Amino acid sequence: MATNLTDSVVHVGSRVVDAFENVSGLSEEAVHKLIVSALLLLVIFVLRGILSRIVAHRVTDIQRRYIVTKTIGYILGFVFLLGLGRIWFGGGGKLVAYFGILSAGLAIALQDPLTNLAGWVFITIRKPFVLGDRIQIGEHRGDVIDLRPFQFSIIEIGNWVDADQSTGRIIHIPNGLIFKEPQANYTAGFNFIWDEIGVMVTFESNWQDAKEILTRIVDKHTALQTKQAENEVRKAARKYLIFFQKLTPIVWTSVADSGVVLTMRYLCEPRRRRSTATMIWEEVLTEFAKRNDIDFAYPTTRFYDNAMEGKPEARAEPPN
Repeated sequence: MATNLTDSVVHVGSRVVDAFENVSGLSEEAVHKLIVSALLLLVIFVLRGILSRIVAHRVTDIQRRYIVTKTIGYILGFVFLLGLGRIWFGGGGKLVAYFGILSAGLAIALQDPLTNLAGWVFITIRKPFVLGDRIQIGEHRGDVIDLRPFQFSIIEIGNWVDADQSTGRIIHIPNGLIFKEPQANYTAGFNFIWDEIGVMVTFESNWQDAKEILTRIVDKHTALQTKQAENEVRKAARKYLIFFQKLTPIVWTSVADSGVVLTMRYLCEPRRRRSTATMIWEEVLTEFAKRNDIDFAYPTTRFYDNAMEGKPEARAEPPN
């Protein structure tokens, strides 16, 4: 009975092939190759679905799951292309000659896509950035959310939004751009950035006490980050020549036209830059409001009479 069923299937298959030949005008060999190619594609899709389900159940880390799934897709795609070459061009010398001619033609006609493909290989092997890194390449800044053979994607930060906050736009960048534009990585190696907040007080204010207040505030909000940064620097020093003598926050003093500038310099996580600055500013406003001898400075117009207001030993003589 099994033999009869097999014969029936073969007979039906032969009739389908004959009908397709009559409709398309293709030879029997070409029709067989098309059918085998379609079956190979079906097998690849089924295999990919099975492997993706296995990965989804066994790999809990989202980033690792994404990388493994992408790698499986690339490998199966390569296997499919090899299978097509084997089906349509046979093995041995014909296949080698075909790929030789094809590669020479592609190198001339598809220069930009091949450059992008070479960029993908460079990104995969050299790893100037990986998924999740915050980077800047050329004028574009953002978090890497996708890596493909011809382009990578970032979710944009900055632009019309202040303090490195996300704009919500996704930018697709050709991989070949890494050979033409410098890249900055906010998070690789040393997962902190230096940030500064300048506070200007009037010349008449008690700037020494203001500096002590700012030092206490910035120490309070960056103490934990400084300890984390020390560990990050030790790890990064094994791979990069990263060396900082001072990781603790500091307040620098300078003078501007309108008053004394006290600049708080501190370490913060790239994605918490705005929230950290907000907490610091709110406490600065609260503490300065308690003091009658400290006042913020801002551009003003002032008439200064040196003869009346200057220091006794530095006053100009009043006019006759």
